[in-house]
Amino acid sequence: MDSWKRRVGGYFGFVLFVLVFTAVVYRYGMRVYEGDPRTMIEALRFSVEMFTTTGFGGDSPWESQQLNAFIAVMDLVGMVLLIGALPVVVTPLLEEAFSTTVPVSADEDLSDHVVVCSDTSRSAALIEEFDSREIPYVIVEPDDDRAVRLHEAGRAVIRADPESTEGLAAANLTDARALVTDASDQVDASIVLAAKEVSPDVRVISVVEDPERERYHRLAGADEVLSPRSLLGESLAAKVTTAIQTDLGEAIAIGDSLRLAEVSVPHGSPLAGSTLADTDIRERAGANVIGAWFNGEFEAAPPPDATLSAGTVLLVSGRSDQLERLVDLANSATRRFGAGETVVIGYGQVGRTVTEAVGDADLPVTVVDREDAAGVDVVGDATDPETLRAAGVEGAQTVVLALPDDTTTEFTTLVVRDLAPDTQVLARVEEAASVRKMHRAGADYVLSLATVTGRLSASTVIEDRDVLSLNQQIEVVRSRVPRLAGKTIGRANVRETTGCTVIAIERGDETVTEIGPDTRIRSDDEIVVVGTDEGIRTFESRFA
Repeated sequence: MDSWKRRVGGYFGFVLFVLVFTAVVYRYGMRVYEGDPRTMIEALRFSVEMFTTTGFGGDSPWESQQLNAFIAVMDLVGMVLLIGALPVVVTPLLEEAFSTTVPVSADEDLSDHVVVCSDTSRSAALIEEFDSREIPYVIVEPDDDRAVRLHEAGRAVIRADPESTEGLAAANLTDARALVTDASDQVDASIVLAAKEVSPDVRVISVVEDPERERYHRLAGADEVLSPRSLLGESLAAKVTTAIQTDLGEAIAIGDSLRLAEVSVPHGSPLAGSTLADTDIRERAGANVIGAWFNGEFEAAPPPDATLSAGTVLLVSGRSDQLERLVDLANSATRRFGAGETVVIGYGQVGRTVTEAVGDADLPVTVVDREDAAGVDVVGDATDPETLRAAGVEGAQTVVLALPDDTTTEFTTLVVRDLAPDTQVLARVEEAASVRKMHRAGADYVLSLATVTGRLSASTVIEDRDVLSLNQQIEVVRSRVPRLAGKTIGRANVRETTGCTVIAIERGDETVTEIGPDTRIRSDDEIVVVGTDEGIRTFESRFA
């Protein structure tokens, strides 16, 4: 029995005792002090009338002081009982009547769905991917408050323990297409074990924080083990090495010759302060500008008079040599190297990945962390200017923020930007909502762990969807669009309705990269589309 129900039972038991006690004492007082005997039924009636404040019948007034004193005391007791009824009885009943009730099991006919274990900031991006493609899912959330919030937000959720076989069975795991778990390394392993006990054939996808723990998840029975933190670290490291070595290893290959890449305009770049038209990128490098991030806002097909400020990220396409010429053009004035020119702040999984990748490229790096450990050069608070000065931030070419807390990352960005206005700042954040705040704080390039994890998980679960850009600010997908078969690009109106751009069409063994308004889409074509995560979801819900 719930604790409040036990309290209610005890309360009513005490009230009954007080009623009977009052009736017995009142009957005695009326016989002894008033000389006017009452039956037990009459005494009980008096007791009920007094405590319900409906009066005292015809018994008042009383002549004896003893009985008047007793009545006064019992009036106070009645008031106390009335006040006590509010928190003990009334409030819990109202809360139960008006509170949201979260289901404890999924609908019996739910099938071919995805079971998502526990709600996190990273699972939200995955759920949005499912919604855009109308893929059924159910979230198994053990926390009452989180489950209520999800239910009130319209999410398909049940309140159950994902580590228990009973909780997974309540999610119809035996009829599911897959299970995705991303809580913590140890909890995820427990969930994998429970899932394989309930349904040995279900596809289980587990997300790990530490790649070295992948083998344990495999031993538990996981079919796919994802490591988005390492992927995110590699992407940030690629931005560091690209600025120095004109290396576009992270460029997205489309067909045999077309490449798609994000090229940053760093502080001190000859492109900074110029309009897109004045840069003559097409004439000088041969690359095409498809879109650009201005202060964290993506703009597809920016106008010629758009100004490229420091921190602008260009989305460009072209051959490898064309993109390399553009990178060289953007970074030509900033390639001055010295000891400690890359500072990595935060030595968790992302920070270690960045440090290893930069070190492998023979580039000097200084590591800052709050805790002393092997590989950490400066120990201290990342928000303390003295700590950052000791790390050489003022003379650094690039600062990589790999801190686990978004609020700390935002404040550290402000401190770094104050100490080193021209330093390139690359950062990871946990929440996708923090990306724009980071750009306002002064970061040049920001990746969200939630976004990377959502894309990585979705690309693993959704078999007919090919995500080409797991670790970029933009998303590039390759998919069939039967609703657009027979239409031209101009008539499809993709950019105007979704904000996405069709950059290529794969037609059998041929990749069509010369895309114009009159290019017609065939029924067996796969089109390659680029846009923001939100734009891609809109595109898929409308056309895919």
